[in-house]
Order: sequence, then structure tokens, then C-alpha cells
Amino acid sequence: MKRLQFFIFPVILFFFLEIFFLTPLWENIEYKGYDLMFLIRGERPVTDDIVIVTIGDETLESLNRRWPYPREYFAKLIENLEIAGAREIIFDIEFTENSTALQDSILASTAKKYDNIVFAGKIIHDITANAKKSQQIKPIRELNYKNSRWGVINIRTDKDGFVRSYPLFQTFHKSKINSISLEGIINKYENVTDQKAKLYHNGKIFQINDRIIPLSSYNTTFLNFYGPAGTFKRYPMSNVIDDSSFEIPTFDFDAFEEYLKNGDFEGKTVLIGVTSEEFHDNFPTPFLSQKGLMPGVEIHANFIEMFLQNNFLKNADYFLLAAINFILCLIVFAVFYWLKPVISGITTLALIIASLVLTFYLFSQNNLLVPIFQIPVMLSGIYLISLVLNYLRTLSERKYIKKAFSRYMAPDLVDELIKNPQNLKYGGHQKEISVLFSDIRSFTTYTESHATSETVAVLSEYLTAMVDVIIKHKGTLDKFVGDEIMALFGTPVSLENHALNACKVALDMRKVLSELQNKWEKSGIQPFEIGIGVNSGQAIVGNLGSEQIFDYTAIGDTINLGARLEALNKNYNTKNKIIISEFTLELVKDYVIAEYLDDVKVKGKTKAVKIYSLEGLK
Repeated sequence: MKRLQFFIFPVILFFFLEIFFLTPLWENIEYKGYDLMFLIRGERPVTDDIVIVTIGDETLESLNRRWPYPREYFAKLIENLEIAGAREIIFDIEFTENSTALQDSILASTAKKYDNIVFAGKIIHDITANAKKSQQIKPIRELNYKNSRWGVINIRTDKDGFVRSYPLFQTFHKSKINSISLEGIINKYENVTDQKAKLYHNGKIFQINDRIIPLSSYNTTFLNFYGPAGTFKRYPMSNVIDDSSFEIPTFDFDAFEEYLKNGDFEGKTVLIGVTSEEFHDNFPTPFLSQKGLMPGVEIHANFIEMFLQNNFLKNADYFLLAAINFILCLIVFAVFYWLKPVISGITTLALIIASLVLTFYLFSQNNLLVPIFQIPVMLSGIYLISLVLNYLRTLSERKYIKKAFSRYMAPDLVDELIKNPQNLKYGGHQKEISVLFSDIRSFTTYTESHATSETVAVLSEYLTAMVDVIIKHKGTLDKFVGDEIMALFGTPVSLENHALNACKVALDMRKVLSELQNKWEKSGIQPFEIGIGVNSGQAIVGNLGSEQIFDYTAIGDTINLGARLEALNKNYNTKNKIIISEFTLELVKDYVIAEYLDDVKVKGKTKAVKIYSLEGLK
């Protein structure tokens, strides 16, 4: 294959990942990265322009009345806030159903006296298989007086239930109905300037006069949260209505007089909403892990604060990001293809860290949202591709040998399949077996220092001899993994002495290798050493490939431990370089000579496993 042809792999990877990046699964992954950046950035200071009057546990206990409260309570709340100099009063509480005529009249007559009140309604979207139906729920008729204002309180949640963006408006019969926060902002502007606000929306931005709000979708913008629940100052409603003319059932401290004296509401935008969990108006946000769910009223407060500080989050341009990813794919692959795996791995890690740092910097310092995981995944994919191609380039001869010798199989296996073709069906079963692993020490270094033809000849001769030994003792060659051999004993044909057969194979492999080493030395060929590990126990055996492709093998802790024992030969200077487990020794202790080596901790076992050096047969 020509060198330039290799570049088809990063190009394929790029297009595959770009499609994957558009899936809901990936969107959810990026949402978690979005949450993580907020947690790392932490809380940011808010102005004192926004406060919240809460109907929480304290108010519910103080007023000692069933919800909903009489409308006169809210009329009293409006009066006191107006006396205290509130600039804007925004209700995150719906008055969409009539109370008594008297109560509705009291609230309406109070509200009509002021032009800085925004009431709440909502749009309900009912999406069916055939159509999308919308229902508009407005404040009661008494609150729809001349110059009255209302907005929707709809909160948008992502598929995982988290709130990360804010709907500026809802569409109803081709009309746009602003959110309560946006309506409050517009009302405040028009009251201050005595001019009509100019609105502009093109699907990408929403503009109020000279203030541009970047959109994350048709009608939403990402919320640049200032902190967890409780970031904005709260005042219990029971305290705000508690003045000399209003008696609180459980206490009467005239708390409002203190607020009035301190100027707590002077010139402030005041949002009024429920915070007690019993109202079920609390939502998870990126700061969920710090102080729990955030009340809906505080989500509205976050948007207003974001608007006042002109602190909007902007999405990185999709096509620019895709172009950067594509160029990065090609450049990094071109470099990695020629680097050693260790160096390219370190470089990949460094680039991933750099991309994460840059992404967080752009988020925290420039309010720019760049997908946090795209570049790391792209880099990891390029690294893996280059690693595989490098491996294939340098070890193509070993791959050829592996393919040629994988056809070796114990005759008993063939007989078993002929007699019982149902064994070809997909699936496996538990069985006590023994497994043997052997591996050439430092074979990669060996191949690098020897000619390809010599390496192929030596490896072919070695594997042929080892397979003969395995088959001689009724073992089954499971697979070659490069220069590693995995053999099974006791499956698919049951063997009463499977552990002893495995030990005999291990000892014979050492004997045959010694003969090969003498032969190679006489021919001027540098010999090599091997390590062997044997383990016994229950394993899942059978056709664990698929119904289309047969792959008779074994899996489980017994197999994993066998591989681990082989690798442990590097740590112990044993005579035969054969390590067996206590489980194997228990089955062959009357037939073999073994010396205790150590107790080792292994994954999947609560207790350390005793390991032994296999010295010979008794």
C-alpha cells in the first residue's frame, strides 16, 4: 500500500466521528462536559439588582394556611414592594384560575395602580404522532387590563432532565409570547426610556435594541449560571408582607419595616416564586452536586442577571470547528505515523490536556462554548489508528505466521464437533479446565535486531514444535496472539487429569525449547527465552464468537489468572520459568515437584493467590 493511501483512515475516522457528534448520545456526553466546566469554574459574583421573594418552607410554616393563599396576600405583597421602591415585580406564580370574585378584584385593583408588574402564564405543547397542538394559558381576565403585562414561565429541560438553556419566548399560533424574564426586561427598559423596545429575531440571535442574545436553538439561549441554588438573595414572602397592618398567625415582628429601613428592595428587580420542594418546581442544573435542585424562579433570575451583565454564552461555529478537526486529523496522523508508539502516546496525552485547558479557558474567559470532548476523542482515534498501522507495518510477518498456524487444532476437537454439531451453536457453559499461556520474552526487541527472514524461520520452527507438544498431551490450541500461545486442557473433550496434562506440556515445552536453543546456537542464531503460566478452575467454554463465525474458546477469571501467571515470570528467577497457581497444584500435588514462590493479589479474588515454580515430575 502506498504511503498516501494510509490517509484514507483518518479521513474515514473524521467523517464517522462528525456523524457521531450529531447523535443524541454524543449530545448527552457533551452536556456532562458542559456541567463539569461550570463546577470547575465555580460561583461568580452577582449584582444586587435582583432579589427573590420566596414561598418556601419558612413562609408555609409562618402563614399556617393551605396553598393557594388568598389573592389579598399577593396584593399586600405588591403594595409593600412598591412602597419599598421595587423597580420591577415579576411573578413566577400563575393566577390562571379564578379565586373568589372579591379576592380576584383585590389583586387586580392593586396591580392596576402600577406599570411595573409582570404576571405569569404558560404555553402547553401537546405533541402527538400526527400534529403538535398548543394551548395558551393566560392570567385570569381580571389581570388582563389595559397595559398589563404577562409572560410564560416555561422551563426547558434536556433529555436527562437538567436545565442548561432558557427559552426566551414560546410560539403560539405564529405569535411570540415572551418569557416572564424577557417581558420584565422589556418593561423595565420601556418604563425607564419611555420608548418602545425594538426586537429582532432571525433564528440565530435575538436582539433587544443594541443587546444581542446568541441562541442555542430557535428560541433558547444557553444559561451562564452564576452558581448553585441560593446564589441570589432571598426574602420569605411571610416577612415581606409582615408589617404593622398585617398580622402573621405564628409571629408578628413587622419584619418588612426592617427591609424598608435597609432599602432591601430599592431599585431592584424582584422575582416572586415557590421554592419549597412540595411544589415540584425545582430542577437539576450543572451545580446540582453542590446545593441540590434549583427553583424555577432562580433560573429566571439567572437569565435576567446574564442579560444585565451582557454575559451570554456563545456556541463555537460548527463548520469552523469541523474544519479544525479535519486539518488536525491529517496533521496529527502524518506526525504520529512516523513516531514511536510511546512518543506518539505521550504527544496525544499532551495534546488532549492542551485542548481541555484551551476549551475551559475559552469558556471561562470568553464565554465561548467549544465541545469539550470532540478533540480528545478525535486525537485518541488518530492515535489508535496510527498505532495499529505501525504495528501492522512492523509485524506483518508475525501476522502471516499467526494466520498459518491458527489452523492447528487437537484432533479430539474435530471429533467432538462431528459427533455433536450442536456445540457450534452460539453460547457456552461452565466447566473445570486448565489453561496454559506461554510467551517469548522481549520478542519485539528480538525482531528489531534480526532480519525478517530469520525471525520468520525461527518463530515458525518454535511454534510448530510447541503445537506438537500441546496436541501430544491432548490439549487444544486456542489461539496465537502474536508470539503468545494459549492452550486449553479438558475442553471440549473432558480430561480427568487436565491439570497434570497442562503441567506435562509446560515441562515438555521447556525441554523442546532447550533442544531448539542448542540447534540455533550451533547455526549461529541467537536463541530466546519463554515464560509459561498454568492455572486451573471453572471457566466459561464454548462457541463464544457468533452463530456465523465459529470461535471455540474459554473466558473468565481462571483464564485471566493464567495469563497473569505467565507475565509474573519476569519478576521471579525460577529454574524452568513455569509458574502454576495453588489451584493447579492442588490437583497435581501427588505427581509434580513445585516450590512456593509468593502470595500475589489478583483482580477478581478477595484473597491473595499462592503461586509456585513447577520444577518437574515425581
